[in-house]
Amino acid sequence: MSFDLLSEPIRKFIRDKGWEQLRPIQNAAISKILGSDENFILASRTASGKTEAAFLPILSKVNFNDSGVQVLYISPLIALINDQFYRVEELCKNLDVTVTKWHGEANKTLKDRLVKQPTGIVLITPESLEAMFVNKPFNVKQLFSNLKYVVIDEIHSFIGTDRGIQLKSILSRLQRVNSQSFSIVGLSATIGDYNEAKKFTGNETNTKVLLDKTAKEINSVFRFFKNENEELPLELLKDLYIETKDNKVLIFPNSRGRAEEVAVKLKKISDRVKGHPNYFSHHSSVDKEVREYVEYFAKNNKRHNFCISCTSTLELGIDIGSVDEVVQIDATHSIASLIQRIGRSGRKDGESSNLFLYATTQWSLLQSVACWLLYKESFIEPPEKNEKPYDILVHQALSITKGHSGILLIELIKQLKENSAFNLIEQSEIEEILQHLIEIDFLEKLQHEVIIGVDGEKVVNSREFYSVFKTEENFKVVNAGNTIGEIPFSPQIIEDENILLSAKIWKIKFVDHKAKKIEVIPAKDGKKPMFFGGGAVVHQKIREKMFEILYSKTEYDFLDEPSFDEIEMMRNDFAVFDIKDLQSERPLLTAEKHLQLFTFTGTRINRTIQLLLNIAGIKNTLDDSSSSFDIEVPKQELISKWNYLSFPLTDIDTHISTVLETNPTLLDFSKWGIYLPKSYQIKLVKNKYFDIEYTKELLSKLELIHNNEQT
Repeated sequence: MSFDLLSEPIRKFIRDKGWEQLRPIQNAAISKILGSDENFILASRTASGKTEAAFLPILSKVNFNDSGVQVLYISPLIALINDQFYRVEELCKNLDVTVTKWHGEANKTLKDRLVKQPTGIVLITPESLEAMFVNKPFNVKQLFSNLKYVVIDEIHSFIGTDRGIQLKSILSRLQRVNSQSFSIVGLSATIGDYNEAKKFTGNETNTKVLLDKTAKEINSVFRFFKNENEELPLELLKDLYIETKDNKVLIFPNSRGRAEEVAVKLKKISDRVKGHPNYFSHHSSVDKEVREYVEYFAKNNKRHNFCISCTSTLELGIDIGSVDEVVQIDATHSIASLIQRIGRSGRKDGESSNLFLYATTQWSLLQSVACWLLYKESFIEPPEKNEKPYDILVHQALSITKGHSGILLIELIKQLKENSAFNLIEQSEIEEILQHLIEIDFLEKLQHEVIIGVDGEKVVNSREFYSVFKTEENFKVVNAGNTIGEIPFSPQIIEDENILLSAKIWKIKFVDHKAKKIEVIPAKDGKKPMFFGGGAVVHQKIREKMFEILYSKTEYDFLDEPSFDEIEMMRNDFAVFDIKDLQSERPLLTAEKHLQLFTFTGTRINRTIQLLLNIAGIKNTLDDSSSSFDIEVPKQELISKWNYLSFPLTDIDTHISTVLETNPTLLDFSKWGIYLPKSYQIKLVKNKYFDIEYTKELLSKLELIHNNEQT
């Protein structure tokens, strides 16, 4: 019995809590963690007790009388640290163990006390660890040179991301300062590739996955309300109000603007019919104190119902207590995201989750159904593989150099080469990148040593240095001296484009980059406005499933009548294409002066196809939501060029180089890519923005099927 393996203070904690039994993931983790020093990935659904599964055995095993911090808990969010702090502190109440939060907003006195007397458990973000390595390397050694365990919460949010590579590098650097190697325990509800998760620890062979497959019952309801305008249909809002008014609810629209619209309009309806007043919005533009109040209200309010309209800020495991329903408005961009959101409801044992999926366009409905079916098939997107993260190497090279206050060049190369985050990057490539950093004065060479160069100082001394992701830049939108609001700046914001803000369409007249201001006038030309908050990458498997649904005869019992009718209508529309093989054939709609090619593939492949169409001189517009291209050349021209479309892939570097020269914003996905040599920028764009290999494979077999005729 795993309970008997635990130390007496921990057994007392469990008895005091009145737990009748341990959860499956807890039973498995206790015996495994106590019985070996391997790394573990604990994978089980949301609210299944993963935090306790890691900490019950760790607290029983570790001797906290040893000098230094013994356990480091790493989280993707400060809010999650604040939340987990109370859980971990409570677990330690029968032990004499200090628990310290360490992040930008944490208490300075407590942090200073920890530095003087390193002990216990520290909860931290990757960025705070990075800052410590850069500014207080002595503290890193003093605090963490005797670590026994590193617990990584929501590990899936790191795997396959720039931030994850940074964390992997930091863990590698921590192992260097450690007197012995520490064990890593990762926690997650949504992992798409367990081998990638194992690699993340830096020691794949020494890492085991503990997987709890206990499923939770989910009641799902699909609703369709066709949207003719930019704002949500009133009928949808009324229906949403009726469904949610007597419950504790989280609503996930796909953008901050939409989240505000939902919160404001539902509250108006509630005021009118004298319903409850507890309607909130929660997203990154909402003030931190307001967000914390909303979280506190939700968690501590047992009697009153509430409704929080939120973005991914409430997707990760912040404990807001029990939620009755989760609503998704228009399709999630990934199944991983859908799983996290579903997990927010029915958190008590034995409770089922209630999920409402509202769609406002036919393509969003189709994508919602595809995501749901893939979820039922247990598919989760595998993380993006970035085996040669040259841009993060730039960041870490600067961080190591600064932390050492100058370092022998040969030693810097050695440290980067031995770092598990960069082990697939060749030594010659590391040398070339460092040489470039010397040339652009980010590093300065003094005999055999390098220090931070003059231009490098500006970057390294900035508060923005510790993060590897770009922080958003907001521009004020002004009409005739009146401020209408703020929008995130993006390369599409140019004169004469239309934007939607404050429920009105505006035309951009002037963009003042210095003052971060956009002058607008009311738009009258009917030109479609741009949307903000899109741009998510959709995996090809979702698009392939959408294509499959269109040519399937299956009637789905989870659809309401309007949803069913809409799917049937789409099936009828696509019945004009005589598709026999979903793998190799794609529809090409030919109208009099208009061609529309449906690729039904992932975002990165669509970007690559668009690049090839541009190279071939085929004028086109990509609509990634329907995975289709509007093509502005005669049909015969497209057909004659189609068979040669993939030819440039053999010499794609040259073409990407040309695109980068004319459009440097292509590199905007990477904060550190601009400091790479040109040839490495091309490699980065090729590896992360496009998908050359899969496009080559797809085009080699792709046949275009016209409406009711074949070529």
